[in-house]
Amino acid sequence: MNNAPITVQYKINAPAEKVWQALTDKDEMKLWYFDIQDFEPAIGKKFNFYEPGEERKYHHQCEILEILPDRKLKHTWAYPDFSSLKTVVTWELFPDGDHETQVRLTHDGIDNFKELGDNFSEKSFTEGWNTIIGKSLKEYLEKKI
Repeated sequence: MNNAPITVQYKINAPAEKVWQALTDKDEMKLWYFDIQDFEPAIGKKFNFYEPGEERKYHHQCEILEILPDRKLKHTWAYPDFSSLKTVVTWELFPDGDHETQVRLTHDGIDNFKELGDNFSEKSFTEGWNTIIGKSLKEYLEKKI
C-alpha cells in the first residue's frame, strides 16, 4: 500500500496573482480546467463538476478547506456516486521573481480510491494532474501574457 501523496510541480511564466485568478475565477477555470458553476472561493463552500464531454460519468464533489490568497488553495476531492471517502488537493503558489510562479499540487489520500479501479489509480491521477497543470494551465496562462 502506498500512502505517499501525488506531487506535481511546474514553473509557469506568469505572476502569482494571475495564476491565483486562473485557479479561483470560475469564468477562467472553464477555459483551462473544468466548468465549475458553483465554485466560490470561501472556506466551507462546496463545489461540484463533471469531466468534460457529454457522458457526465464522474461527479466530483469538493469542499474548500483553506485559502491563502495568491498562495494556497486546499480542498477535498470526492466521487460521491462511487465512494463516501475523500482525498485532499492542495494548490500552492511560490512566486519566482515578478513574472514566474512555481505551482505545486499535492493530492493526498489517493489510496482511498484504490477499490474504484484503474481510472482512480495513482498513475491515472498523476497523468491527469501533469496534463492539467503542465499543459492546460501553463499554456492558458502563458498565452495570455
